[in-house]
Amino acid sequence: MVSLTSLLEFSRETLQPDQFQDYCPNGLQVEGRSEVRKIVSGVTACQALIDQAINAGADAIVVHHGYFWRGDDPCLTGIHRARIKRLLEANISLIAYHLPLDAHPELGNNVELARVLDLVPEGKLNTEGVGNTGRLKQPMKAVEFAAHINDRLGRSPLHIMADKERIETIAWCTGAAQGFIDKAVAAGVDAYLSGEVSEQTVHIAREANMHYFAAGHHATERYGVQALGNCIARHFGLEHEYMEIDNPV
Repeated sequence: MVSLTSLLEFSRETLQPDQFQDYCPNGLQVEGRSEVRKIVSGVTACQALIDQAINAGADAIVVHHGYFWRGDDPCLTGIHRARIKRLLEANISLIAYHLPLDAHPELGNNVELARVLDLVPEGKLNTEGVGNTGRLKQPMKAVEFAAHINDRLGRSPLHIMADKERIETIAWCTGAAQGFIDKAVAAGVDAYLSGEVSEQTVHIAREANMHYFAAGHHATERYGVQALGNCIARHFGLEHEYMEIDNPV
């Protein structure tokens, strides 16, 4: 068991959220009980995750996508009210880390995705430190890499083909990072991988003659929050359970 204050301080020291200009508050978003024995982690603080965490006896939920995003209606009504009400009634804390969890060099979504997909990070994709450039551990044909993504993530990616058959160098950024494709083009890599895709991303990939893979926002961002949950649990000797709430996007 550990105090909520100590858990939050450890997470803050580990992820350094003050270094980021984010679209949401990082850290404690909803305060629950003061002592923590079990944490549940998940990608997004949806109602299904909250309900499962309550049933599992969690004291705190750690997520990548929490609440109070810039531009959101601040009124606690409808779905937003229902989620907050459930957390408060159960006295469970909600802790969220967005960009700090994307960018962390050991626990972050991008470095964890690299481990899952056998990618070798060699540089940063942008000045904010989110996303990477690098290479495949073993170069492979583009169609083979698409199958590799499907095998590792359990999700068939959207693949925009290029003329070059073989992929050696690659840039990647998890989640809604399709807008960084210009940076991948500037880096001169053979392929770019993100979570989501937009209409214009396809045209840029085709005109740059670069392979592009959209592997899913959720599918690419499952791993950082698990790594963070495991790190917190090891440090304090807590119970940790990751809960997968499937999302095809």
